[in-house]
Amino acid sequence: MYRVFEALDELVTIVEEARGVPMTSSCVVPRGDVLELLDDVRDAFPGEVDDAQDVLDKRDDLLHAARKEAGETVAGANEEAERTVSDATSEAEQILADARARAEQMLADAHNEAERMVAGGQAEYQNLTERSRAESERMIQAGRDAYDRAIEDGRAEQARLVSQTEVVQAAHAESARIVDEAHAEADRQRVDCDAYVDGKLAEFSELLATTLRTVDSGRNHLRAPGNVGGGSRPTLYDYQV
Repeated sequence: MYRVFEALDELVTIVEEARGVPMTSSCVVPRGDVLELLDDVRDAFPGEVDDAQDVLDKRDDLLHAARKEAGETVAGANEEAERTVSDATSEAEQILADARARAEQMLADAHNEAERMVAGGQAEYQNLTERSRAESERMIQAGRDAYDRAIEDGRAEQARLVSQTEVVQAAHAESARIVDEAHAEADRQRVDCDAYVDGKLAEFSELLATTLRTVDSGRNHLRAPGNVGGGSRPTLYDYQV
């Protein structure tokens, strides 16, 4: 191929340096030199063409091999991608199943804890109610006893004073005072009993409200999307009040 370019360059030089024909754009070139260069070009072409053909054949072989290798690479990549997707899907399903199992266990534990706290609250309520009822009955009975004693004392004092004509009026007044004091004491003790029972019931109402808020907080935490999967540790709740 180098000889072809060299002969062509020489032909160009001959034409450029050829003597021109007056009044025309033609020129006079040495026929022998031009023919000799053309023979060189003609002789050089077959070998160069063969070399070019060899290059083209080799290029086709390389392209074929490259296409084949690319096809095999794509097929392998597709198989690897399918395996990766399958493995990822299986792992995701396993993670989801584990997350659901943990969520169900946490929910069951929360229900059990809530039931235990409610049962404990009911027992405490029953205990407080019984103690409050007993205390109320005791205080009411104590008030009745005090009232009865006051009445008896008033009657005894009234009878004693009645026997003394000069202090009959004073006896009536003292008797009325004692009776009024007995009524007032009974009313005061009844009010104290009611206040005690109301305070205990208010404490139990606050306990139940705190328990319900704790259970609702646990249920809301379980419903949150960020609690499923991710391998995070379950949140620990403080049920103390």
